[in-house]
Amino acid sequence: MSKKPPKPAARHGIKAAQRKTPPAATKQPPPDVARDAAERIALALEAIATHLSAASNESSTTDSLGHADAFIWHPDGRLAPVPRVSRVDISLLKGIDRMRDILIENTERFANGLPANNALLWGARGMGKSSLVKATHASINLDRKPAERLKLIEIHREDIESLPALMDLLRGASFNFIVFCDDLSFDGNDASYKSLKAVLEGGIEGRPDNVILYATSNRRHLLAREMIENERSTAINPGEAVEEKVSLSDRFGLWLGFHRCSQDEYLAMVKGYCSHFGIDLGEEELEREALEWSTTRGSRSGRVAWQFTQELAGRLGVRLSGK
Repeated sequence: MSKKPPKPAARHGIKAAQRKTPPAATKQPPPDVARDAAERIALALEAIATHLSAASNESSTTDSLGHADAFIWHPDGRLAPVPRVSRVDISLLKGIDRMRDILIENTERFANGLPANNALLWGARGMGKSSLVKATHASINLDRKPAERLKLIEIHREDIESLPALMDLLRGASFNFIVFCDDLSFDGNDASYKSLKAVLEGGIEGRPDNVILYATSNRRHLLAREMIENERSTAINPGEAVEEKVSLSDRFGLWLGFHRCSQDEYLAMVKGYCSHFGIDLGEEELEREALEWSTTRGSRSGRVAWQFTQELAGRLGVRLSGK
């Protein structure tokens, strides 16, 4: 009997090849395309996270306004509470009676929901400008219920450009706010004054009804004299060039000027501090030492009076715990 012929080798080889051939690979996008897509996704997720974080911070910030009477503004959107404000009692501020009365009246009207003006306290160094703002705030709050208390928010000079963001945060809040900037001035080509100018009067939204601005400065027009003169000398129309910057101070309804105190006013400040803190020294000796101290400092002011009081209290072993 004849044997069956063997299967062709070629057919066997084809089947073996088919078994060994791997499935076709899925087509991958070019590396640059994949990288760009990953970067876009990462940026989108970062933007979403930033938005959610900002919304969360704004909510927590507004919720915390009732927990303190004073705050420091940070340009990242935070209001940091200040548990204890560094200030002196308003009764210890001597030689500035007229400015004190005007600022208290203006602040009280504002606290009661009546029209009031932004205030610029300008003039000599160390004469109690910032002390008066902080003391006025404390005085107005003295007998007010928690829901009616004024909030004091300090914004640093270098953060003025973030002032519109602060206004947006405070707009519509249930409290009234004094936004306070100490030692405000502008030099060189600093254009951040435009943010302040828009908030004071010029912007579409302007200043919220529940916000008032108090600023202190050594300059009446908030600009260095050489800055004004430089504008005049280089401008095509000198008057118009200077007007925009000088008009900034015009947008404060109150200008309160502080000038160097007399010898009698300086001694009254020293005696007021000593009486308040229980520093016992003969009047003649106290006056002599206080005047010697002011001579070495080269000036007489409320700041110099306070520095002498600290020196005297330390020498006599008296603690100034009442400050």
